[in-house]
Amino acid sequence: MRIWSRILIFSLAAFLISCGEQQPATPLETYKTYTKAIKKKDTAAMKLLLSEATIKMNEQEAKAQNVSIDEIVKRETLFIESQKSVEYRDEKIEGDKATLEVKNSFGSWETVPFVREEGVWKIDKLGYANQMMKEILNKQKQAFDGDGIDKQDPAFSGDVDDSAPLEELPKE
Repeated sequence: MRIWSRILIFSLAAFLISCGEQQPATPLETYKTYTKAIKKKDTAAMKLLLSEATIKMNEQEAKAQNVSIDEIVKRETLFIESQKSVEYRDEKIEGDKATLEVKNSFGSWETVPFVREEGVWKIDKLGYANQMMKEILNKQKQAFDGDGIDKQDPAFSGDVDDSAPLEELPKE
């Protein structure tokens, strides 16, 4: 009788585990689950797939705009709802951080960062925002090359004639 009770308990535990909602095991699976949640307009599922830092960022934004966090989550997805297909490539996992390249609605590739929280991969939109800021700052730094002159400006030829006299402003 003891053996049957153990088998019954083990079977019940296995059944409960298998019936429970499984968490996405990889960043790619998280992204696929996120896209399905967007299509179903399942805001609760979308929020479960966002990192804690992202949720805090969304809460601050919702408070500033006097709207619900659900409105922010629905509005700030990683692709537009009308997008028919989602392409992805190059999933890279390094410890508790990962990235996945995703083709946006304009046809260019963007890197989506992920973070593992409590063993579950989540989309890190705060990391995404930080990454975009870094890219903008790097482009500005390259354009100005540290001297404050925009080297990409067509008016800048690189030739500066220091010997030319400066025009004086008219005196009042």
